[in-house]
Amino acid sequence: MSQRIIIDTDPGVDDAIAIWLALASPELDVLGVTVVAGNVALKDTVRNACKIVALSGKTQIPVFAGAPGPLVREQVYGKYAHIGAFKDELVPDAELQPQAEHAVDFLVRTLRQAAQDNSPITVCVIGPMTNIALALGMHPDVARGIKRIVTMSCAFTALGHRVPWAEFNVYADPHAAEKVFNSGVPLVIMPLDMTFQALISKDDIEALRQDGGLPGESVAALLNAFDRSDLNRFGREGGPVHDATTIAWLLQPGLFEGQSAHVGVEISGKTAGYTYADFWNKLSTPPNATVMQKVDEYGFFSLLRRVFSRYGSRDGDAQA
Repeated sequence: MSQRIIIDTDPGVDDAIAIWLALASPELDVLGVTVVAGNVALKDTVRNACKIVALSGKTQIPVFAGAPGPLVREQVYGKYAHIGAFKDELVPDAELQPQAEHAVDFLVRTLRQAAQDNSPITVCVIGPMTNIALALGMHPDVARGIKRIVTMSCAFTALGHRVPWAEFNVYADPHAAEKVFNSGVPLVIMPLDMTFQALISKDDIEALRQDGGLPGESVAALLNAFDRSDLNRFGREGGPVHDATTIAWLLQPGLFEGQSAHVGVEISGKTAGYTYADFWNKLSTPPNATVMQKVDEYGFFSLLRRVFSRYGSRDGDAQA
């Protein structure tokens, strides 16, 4: 049977790749896409999410607008927030609109039903954790409907990428991250330490453009428009596609190696958003997460290319 998942996101270039990867995978049953402010303002993340889903051809997948800002801290956006939603030449415009229901209400309703049915759902959180933190905070019983939370977040040895001490998804709403980390829901964390090990090459981008249908063309356009390479930091060509690792782990977990740890977050002061992983049990606190530490780079991009090839036909509709 397909794994039932919800994708909570703030699209975002690598969010787009993650969503297209999931929607082209019959192994995954995407129940909905819930959207939060993060990379850009909520109106733009919602517009991006609708364009991404529409381009996949899976227009039956509902999109829900969620939290417009963090729980407590002042709003911060991503590096390219001034650009707003994706330009139509990068991701074509679409008529798809978000549902009237709020993302948090959808999460609560769906996860409660999953708990009643004894059929918990995996939630992939690839943006700030505000939506899921609100759902868990207002209705703690929904935790029983969550099989696990797979999140692209945190930085340990790699330090940060938006600020020196923090990964952006946690930095954007550290209070939400703290609530999620302490929820008791099993966590699988894809930190920068691991995502920096898988850098997409020009050959991979060209293969996606040629073989990945309309989504593949948009991936190539996005990666060329928003170059994430950094020779000084990575020591070689290519850039990471962070969020796609969450979906890749669901599809092929053998590509990754991880270690259990208790993960915590600093919520105040100048280093708010800083995360730590107690791999060696220095705090005598039970683990709350499995932190991925290694990825098979070749296998990861082979998976990406293989799945995107399902979009094959020029109408952009994924083939099972």
